[in-house]
Amino acid sequence: MQRRSVLKNLAMTIGGLVSLPAWASGWTPDSLGSISTLSVDNETLLADIVDTFIPETTTPGAKSLNVHKFAMRMINDCYGEAAQTTLLQGLALADTTAQQTYNKPFSAGDATQRMDVLTKVSASADPTGKAFVDMVKKLTIQGYMNSEYYLVNVEKFNMAPGFYHGCVPVPKLAVNGSK
Repeated sequence: MQRRSVLKNLAMTIGGLVSLPAWASGWTPDSLGSISTLSVDNETLLADIVDTFIPETTTPGAKSLNVHKFAMRMINDCYGEAAQTTLLQGLALADTTAQQTYNKPFSAGDATQRMDVLTKVSASADPTGKAFVDMVKKLTIQGYMNSEYYLVNVEKFNMAPGFYHGCVPVPKLAVNGSK
């Protein structure tokens, strides 16, 4: 009787482990669906924060690959209420820190000002600031490195590596030193 329940639980665990991270690897913005947990202003602010971590150079940046949508989806679906609260409080903290430091919103700053604001938020006395910056930075890196663009163009991801070529001539090997 216990053997059946053990096998059933084992099968469910393996099935869950296989299916859970399937969408988080090689994702595209279309595969994420609509995410409406943040206001438009907060979503734009999160996109600018993500772009500060991985800016656009010769390759697309995190903002142009919509990594902020990946981060929003992960926080909404996989993290708890505490992380969702940290996200909202951290976005507000980043914007107020930018206003206090540079007298302009975070989005209006240049790259060095934005990085300075995030450094100040991370080093602030408020523990939410460090948790927010660490969480968004981790999700930015994870989302960028698992994006379709990065996997295909940088990592040269191949869906089925090591093709079999059955009609390749094989040279005869020498046996006992004779040719």
